[in-house]
Amino acid sequence: MKIKALNGFKDIMPGDVHLWRQVEQSARTVLERFHFAEIRVPVLEKTELFSRSIGADTDIVEKEMYTFVDKQITMRPEATASLMRAYIEHNMHGRKAVQRLFTIGPMFRHERPQKGRLRQFHQLDVEVLGSASPRLDAELMSLGDCLFSELGVSTSLEINSLGCPDCRPQYRRVLLAFIKERLDHLCEDCRRRSQRNPLRVLDCKKQGCRVQVQDAPSVIDYLCENCSIHFTEVRRNLDLLEVDYAVNKFMVRGLDYYVRTTFEFVTDQLGAQSAVCAGGRYDGLIEMLGGPKVPGIGFAMGIERLVLLLKRLGDHGEQNEEIDVFIAGLGEEAADYSFKLMHGLRAIGLRVDMDLDTRSLKSQMKQADRGGAGYTVIVGSQELDKQQVVLRNMKTGEQTDLKIDALTDFFSAAFGL
Repeated sequence: MKIKALNGFKDIMPGDVHLWRQVEQSARTVLERFHFAEIRVPVLEKTELFSRSIGADTDIVEKEMYTFVDKQITMRPEATASLMRAYIEHNMHGRKAVQRLFTIGPMFRHERPQKGRLRQFHQLDVEVLGSASPRLDAELMSLGDCLFSELGVSTSLEINSLGCPDCRPQYRRVLLAFIKERLDHLCEDCRRRSQRNPLRVLDCKKQGCRVQVQDAPSVIDYLCENCSIHFTEVRRNLDLLEVDYAVNKFMVRGLDYYVRTTFEFVTDQLGAQSAVCAGGRYDGLIEMLGGPKVPGIGFAMGIERLVLLLKRLGDHGEQNEEIDVFIAGLGEEAADYSFKLMHGLRAIGLRVDMDLDTRSLKSQMKQADRGGAGYTVIVGSQELDKQQVVLRNMKTGEQTDLKIDALTDFFSAAFGL
């Protein structure tokens, strides 16, 4: 019986890896412009970290986390809590007033696998700690907009404000009263959520529930003065940066720690799973985890969904698997020389290959052709005696003799090294 990958876990094959690298390299390029530093955090954390930050009664903690119960450790379902733990543990607030951090890596949730949504999934996670300025909110959204432009992916930005602990209780009471009148018409999940986290009812994807809440009160109408000013300034600064956006009053968060600004970049190219980036402000999270009273804001992008989008665009190119030079060695002595030459040319930056089994010249030339080699170096005992090789240009078919000691200079010039 064949052993296959677990359901919801997927191999990333060589034909797709170049797209993953394209996303990651573009992200690093843009983040460098915005003065971010990379941090790498463990896959395993204490379960308490997520139950305290995400919320013990959320679906993630109750149903979706991969937890080793006997050890009370959990495979991270998201990266924000881990970054906060590292920030607190290493006293990063004392080193620099504002920390700009990002990480890229796998996350784990035991959800029903969907296209672009797996049980092991990968995220780019971006966080800024130490500033409550609404300009920062706008800057972070402009960063996301810049990254999507860099990738050539078309998205729309939607924003909302969730208020704060001062103004949210009043809105919660109004929303609960609204939901209570429609409770019998909501799905089982929404009826359960209505008591624990009523804002999640607004985010239900089921059409019947969406119809019921389309006239729900907006949290924006219940913001306190400070939250209202903050949200107005966020929008003003987005306008200043010429970042297009729309206010979506139904946008909420499944995680308890979000306050004030929340945002998503969405696309219509992936069906129901339209969000490719989601984030928001979490000014009380670090303090909740035992750290200093430091504001924060961040977002996460799903790498799988970005790769799906790039595939659909169809103009991303293919991974370049062609080699620069193939070395065809004839006989054991020539094979030894070829082996050494191959490593020497690789050391100066060339992509070089040879046939380690020293098959016939005809077979090796076919191998060079299949590998897309620009040049083939042919060397046998006679060539070694003369201290020269036969150099074949695989594009033109032209062959010339070249002194061995001139090879490195020739290839350095040919490939601009």
